[in-house]
Amino acid sequence: MTSSSNPPVEPLDDDTDETLRQVRGALLRYRITAYLVGTLLILLVCVAVPLKYFGPHDGRWVTYTGIPHGWLYMVLLITTFDLGRRVHWGIGRMGIIALSGLIPFLTFVAEHRARLEIEGLLRDVQSGLKQLD
Repeated sequence: MTSSSNPPVEPLDDDTDETLRQVRGALLRYRITAYLVGTLLILLVCVAVPLKYFGPHDGRWVTYTGIPHGWLYMVLLITTFDLGRRVHWGIGRMGIIALSGLIPFLTFVAEHRARLEIEGLLRDVQSGLKQLD
């Protein structure tokens, strides 16, 4: 019983190794941005807006969370596009992931699914089952 169901692993060439490194970097940037955007959105919707309209009617917290969320959302759009072009996502897929930054808690779901998919893709590329162009 010496046969194995896995194909032999060949060393990756320098271009593939560099591409994998770039995809990992893009994934890390996307994940950090997604967590920041998601956290700020939850704080905005669940804390700041209720404080403004139901609490002491102080709008400072809406400003403190809303402006950074807006700026970081723009960064999320850029990091989503960067990651999507590296792993060859369609524009629809990138759009859905980008829109998740506007719905509380959905950013975390989209990040989790994207991470699992890309980590699986990276494993397949390293084992020689798939190829990134």
